[in-house]
Amino acid sequence: MDEGGFSEDDLRQIREEGLAEAEVRRQWETFRRGVRPLTLDRPCRLGDGIETVDAGEITSLTALHDAARDAGRITVFIPASGSATRMFQDWLRVLEEGDFTSPDAGDTFARELPEYAFYPDLQAVLERRGTDVETLLRERGYVAILEAILTPGGLNYGRPPKALLKFHAGTEGGRTALEEHLVEAALYAGGAEGVCRVHFTVSEEHLPAVQDHLRTIQPRCEARLGLRFQVTLSTQNPATDTLAVDLEDRPFRTAGGRLVFRPAGHGALLGNLQATGGDLVFIKNIDNIVPDRLKARIVPYKKLLGGVLLSLQREIFRFQRRLAAGDVGAGEREEMIRFCRDRLHVSLPADFPSRSPMDQAVFLQSRFARPLRVCGVVPNAGEPGGGPFWVRGNDGAMSLQIVEAFQVDSASEAQQARWAEATHFNPVDLVCGLRDERGRMYDLDRFVDRQGGCITLKSEAGRPLKALELPGLWNGAMAHWNTVFVEVPLETFNPVKTVTDLLRPQHRPG
Repeated sequence: MDEGGFSEDDLRQIREEGLAEAEVRRQWETFRRGVRPLTLDRPCRLGDGIETVDAGEITSLTALHDAARDAGRITVFIPASGSATRMFQDWLRVLEEGDFTSPDAGDTFARELPEYAFYPDLQAVLERRGTDVETLLRERGYVAILEAILTPGGLNYGRPPKALLKFHAGTEGGRTALEEHLVEAALYAGGAEGVCRVHFTVSEEHLPAVQDHLRTIQPRCEARLGLRFQVTLSTQNPATDTLAVDLEDRPFRTAGGRLVFRPAGHGALLGNLQATGGDLVFIKNIDNIVPDRLKARIVPYKKLLGGVLLSLQREIFRFQRRLAAGDVGAGEREEMIRFCRDRLHVSLPADFPSRSPMDQAVFLQSRFARPLRVCGVVPNAGEPGGGPFWVRGNDGAMSLQIVEAFQVDSASEAQQARWAEATHFNPVDLVCGLRDERGRMYDLDRFVDRQGGCITLKSEAGRPLKALELPGLWNGAMAHWNTVFVEVPLETFNPVKTVTDLLRPQHRPG
């Protein structure tokens, strides 16, 4: 073993895995010292970190978005590697236990089953087996029905990603979540040349199935919508996997003595986002999508977020050009300071007023030279997930952050109380400006909070282990971006976390 605790075989494996030795050592140290919780100062509220858009600005902001769309500047980025296992965990439990826990639960299942978009496919599966849904429901043959829905011999809905599940009924036989995202993207991201760029991240395991599905649905969508989709796919880079340790914080090893590395969560997708080469990139979760009848109410707010970002970006780029030219007067510098403080919510250093004009200009330029994100936030309705907060850094400076529950000090009553005071929720509905004033792509890795992340308990081959997730894509991975929160209506957030969410009114045909 070397002085750091790795053998020559370990170091050879690390190199073969495409991992950096220094990063693996940093991960091991993170397990030993723990992940530093954030320090919440207060939740963002309307007028204090969360903006609203005046009705009089909507037309001009929408026009900014449409001009960028027509210029082909927009890409839609959809993390779509999530498995449907959690979505069906209640039904999987029934399948394992052999029946519903109560007759009422079985009756509810029987009553609601025909309302799912995948019901016709289920009927076809059962007919091929020489039976039918109605007979099985009448005989309370629920296990046989669930087996046909969830297992590989049937629809196999217990294993694939949510992207491939039929979410909504339609005249063409129902639409998967992936197809619904293509249709929605066309409504706000299709350029004047008739091209709409959409990128999905998928797991390596499901890549062939997603490719097959796209070959089926993409021509149909293009013919119906009158444009061409430029769809790209990527998988999580194995070089972003993180070291696993045992419960004593020693490297976890296989029976053969090899180190174990595990996928590092959606924070590892930062490299996928970088690789799109995108300019203006909209990010949205795969399970937050609605049928056509509601898209007309969603799309205007996508354009509004895009317009807000473009409006801010226009000012930032103007200021950067003036700072680069030099000889910025006191009045112009004060305009930049107000913009930083009031629009980008930048916390100025206590000694900033006493700094020389040159030092102030250097600070302003460093604050402007960052990726920009505009995040839609909705009133908190009790959904699980993160929210917008003012966070105090180690240097005392305040910043706007999307914070998840695991990032808050569980041992601090004061911090937990601040967490509970949140009025708004982050639905993962954001637009990102990834290029600078010269059109050059930012190096996104430079703006990550390296001290962030999450340690979770997992298991492998029946043995417990600790796993490390990288700072989340819209949490610590974007911690040092310029961030603006804009309130959007709750109707823009329609997640499907469990299968019964598909029966909510917003997911029904009409």
